[in-house]
Order: sequence, then structure tokens, then C-alpha cells
Amino acid sequence: MASQVHKVSSISVGDYFDRHKEALRLHLVGSHDGLERAIREPAPNRPGLALAGFFTYFANKRIQVVGNSELSYLKKLSAGLRAERFRQLCDQKIPCIVVARDHNLPDELLAVADESKVTVFRTPMVTMKFLNINSIRLEQEFAESTSLQGCMVDFRGVGVLITGQSGSGKSETAIGLLERGGALVADDLVHVRTRGDELITSCPELARGCIEMRGIGIVNVANLYGLSAIRPEKRLDLVVTLRSDEDLNKVDRLGIHRKGFPILGQSVPHVEIPVAAGRDTARLVAVAALDMQLRRLGYDMAGEFNQKLLAKMADSSPNI
Repeated sequence: MASQVHKVSSISVGDYFDRHKEALRLHLVGSHDGLERAIREPAPNRPGLALAGFFTYFANKRIQVVGNSELSYLKKLSAGLRAERFRQLCDQKIPCIVVARDHNLPDELLAVADESKVTVFRTPMVTMKFLNINSIRLEQEFAESTSLQGCMVDFRGVGVLITGQSGSGKSETAIGLLERGGALVADDLVHVRTRGDELITSCPELARGCIEMRGIGIVNVANLYGLSAIRPEKRLDLVVTLRSDEDLNKVDRLGIHRKGFPILGQSVPHVEIPVAAGRDTARLVAVAALDMQLRRLGYDMAGEFNQKLLAKMADSSPNI
């Protein structure tokens, strides 16, 4: 069901600028020659020790962010030493430099960066705010991703991915959940990416809010159920696979030992539900989602029943 895992090892400074210049309020003030350089690690770096001449363990694969502390230190150095230290920084094959708080680099330092073909940006954002937002956006850029076939629905706070063979009723089940207050994230093609220890799902921009119904065609969910019936993205909590009624006796009946569905190196709780004529599949998926919610809160209905059964068996056993 899953397509190939997509991994990003680097992005160019030019792509970084094009995609994030508005959110990070970046302005190009240096040379264009360094736009082809590669950013190979998502976390930014503050080059305080490097400007002091210490380059052991220097993170040269990261964006270098210059704030008040770095500029104050540079101003205390003589003009010659200041230029030399900055040249040493630029010689480390760094991707680019971002100067925070709308500060301007001294002309001689900007000339050093241009000579070394290191692009310099400026942002009016406070240094720590820029570091935080930049880290989040680049973590998303470098996150592993894949695509899955199915319908993704947010039902009462539980992100449910509905999978199954073609014609098993995935879209019809999703519509049933929307009528019960759910919200559509994606239909047919579901994008999945990592965010920390979570899996975040979304859909292609063109298909957002649309679902295909056999015999009816493309349906705009927002037009039918309102804007509250769509979500741009949602954490994946549960995978539900719709199986044919021929597999009725092959699925788990007690739910004591929940299966896992492997996605991007993580195991997502997995439930298999047989589909047959007359069965309200949407209701069954809704119950599975609510059971998942209870399990997250620490209450396991199947486990509780199993404990009661074991206790009853122990009480009924003959004394030896």
C-alpha cells in the first residue's frame, strides 16, 4: 500500500529562501553566488565560538545565525582581526548567514562574505524567535515522508486512516464519519511525514476537501457539510483496514492484542473490520476510534474484560 519513502538529505539555499522568505521575513543583502550551496542539517547554529577562533565540532552544515551577542563581540575586535575571524567562518563551507533583529553587517564583513560566495540574509525577527520558527520549518523539510492509498479522517480528535482494496467502501465509510461530526483530511492519496515522534497526514493541495463517490463523482465536502468538515492535516492515530466478508473469521474478535501497522519506522495501532451487506461500517470505525481514544486515556475495555475472565477462571478452579 505504501509508496517509496522519500528522504531529503539537503536543500539549496535558493530553495530555502524561495519557500520560507515570507514566513521568516528574509531579505537578501549579500551575494547571489551562494544560492546553490546546500543546507544539510535542519537545526540552525549560532557561531559564537567560531568567531572566537574555535572550530572544533563546528556545525558547518547548518545555517549560521548572527544576533546581538555575535555582533557585540565582533565590534570589540580590531578591524583586521574582525575581518580575519569572519573570513575563517566563511571558509568553513557554511550554507549561508542570517543576521537577526534587522541588523546590518559592517561593509567590510559583507565584502568578505561576497568574496567567499556566502549569501547573507537579514530578518527583523528576534534571534530566538527566528531560531525556533526556522527549526520547525526545516524539520518539516527534512522529515521522511511517504504516500498511502486510503481515506484519512479526523473523528473526535482521533486521526483514522481507512484502507482496503478498491471497492471496499473506504469513501462511503469516510462520508458516514463526516455525517457523525468527523472531518476529511485526504481521500485516495494520503501524504504522511514524520514530525518528532508523530506521523502527520495531509493531502495534495488540489484535492483538499474533495472526495470521490462511486456513482456520484467528485464531491466537495465543504459545500455539503461546511468548513468544519475538512482539516489541512492531522496526526495519524489509528489504521483501519476494511476486509471482505470472506475474511470474517480471520480477523481478531477480542482486541486484546492490538496489531501494529508499520509506517516510516513507527507502529500505528491497526484494526481490521470485515465489510458485508447491511453492516454499518462507518459506525464500526467510529467505535474503533472511540476505543482508541479510551486506550490513550489509559482505559482498555478488552483488557478489562480479559482480567475479569481470568479472575473468574481462577475463582472457579478446584482447590488442590
